[in-house]
Amino acid sequence: MAHSICDNIVKKSNAFSTTAVAIIVLTILSASLSNVCNQVMAQTGSASSAVAGTQLPRSSPSSHSPLNTIFKQVQSSVVQITSKIPLPTANPSNPQTQNATALGSGFVYDKQGHIITNNHVVGDAKIVDVTFVDGNKYTAKIIGTDIYSDVAVLKIQIQNMTQLQKQPFLKPLVIGNSSKLEVGDQVIAIGNPFGLDNTLTTGIVSAIGRVLPPATEAGGFSIPNIIQTDAPIAPGSSGGPLLNLQGQVVGMNTAGIPPILGGGIAFAIPSTTITRIAATLIEKGDYIHPYLGLKGGTITSDLAQNITGIPTTNFKGIFVDTITKNGPADKAGIHGSTTDQYSKKHAGDIIVAVDSHPVVRIDDMISYIDQHKSVGDNLTLTVYRNGHTLDLKAILTARPSLLPLLPATSSTPPSTQPPLPIPPHP
Repeated sequence: MAHSICDNIVKKSNAFSTTAVAIIVLTILSASLSNVCNQVMAQTGSASSAVAGTQLPRSSPSSHSPLNTIFKQVQSSVVQITSKIPLPTANPSNPQTQNATALGSGFVYDKQGHIITNNHVVGDAKIVDVTFVDGNKYTAKIIGTDIYSDVAVLKIQIQNMTQLQKQPFLKPLVIGNSSKLEVGDQVIAIGNPFGLDNTLTTGIVSAIGRVLPPATEAGGFSIPNIIQTDAPIAPGSSGGPLLNLQGQVVGMNTAGIPPILGGGIAFAIPSTTITRIAATLIEKGDYIHPYLGLKGGTITSDLAQNITGIPTTNFKGIFVDTITKNGPADKAGIHGSTTDQYSKKHAGDIIVAVDSHPVVRIDDMISYIDQHKSVGDNLTLTVYRNGHTLDLKAILTARPSLLPLLPATSSTPPSTQPPLPIPPHP
């Protein structure tokens, strides 16, 4: 399991290459559009009665389904983003460089001309083209990116900003509250899959609070609080809005697992993350994430059987594998696992609570730190060690530079469970 986003996207040198494990590849997902059509027809009263000789009244020409109405309200605020990416050449002596076109989606954030999209859509580009539904194309400058949350902010470049702000097409989408989403809620994805502009697909929220596995370029840091849906998306959809039935942005479409790989699910960055990150990117150009400095994973029955020192009777918590030297966790006194001369792994500390909030999965800790903590904040970790619990206090620092950081691998025993995040968001 890895954060691979096949969207022109993740790999800067190739518009449709991947950056992590290639299991997450966005292809056109075979959604049952006939079911959606049938539902819309039923809502508009266009279905006929099953009783012979009896027909229900036809709907008036002005009748529309909620999806029709929402699409018409927001379509002018969803854009297509294109940029030129130099392709590697097999002949270094040839000065001519060929370019590939990277394609993605985005949406209008405010009347100042700011556009929100995924970081992996723009990559290393400084300038991109933004095309609206009416065909008008504008140059936009990347003013801020955050590789860790996969959020980027662009700004349309035009000499007369007052004139731009008066343009009817510059209509910001309303940002909703993703924390109010529940499993089963219907959602709408709009974007430009394969360059097919203004494509709408629908689905439901199939899970909330997911942690998207790390992309290679993000230094192994996971993205927390992800929304999982079954709304079909494809290459070119990344950066487009995920909407609720009020037409509000509750997320940004980011990645997916196609049905051919047994998936048929998509992932979106929540609006609560977008608003927090975007505001700082607009002001400062970057976003500083808090850092705990440990690598670990959720305790499973497999881990409990293969690692000495983990209670085997339904014990819940976060297994600490390794810690960063002189990092916040190290300075707090957290103990990582050890390996003896017989290659047998022995458990270190097991985190059972964070700031008095019980944690069952590593996702819980990652999400808590992301939502509630900043650089310089204190964090109380309740750990299980040698049959006892104790509280250890850490002071969160800024994440270290990605260079020369290279992705690490977990040293835990082989398991049927997904590999441990490396290092997770802390």
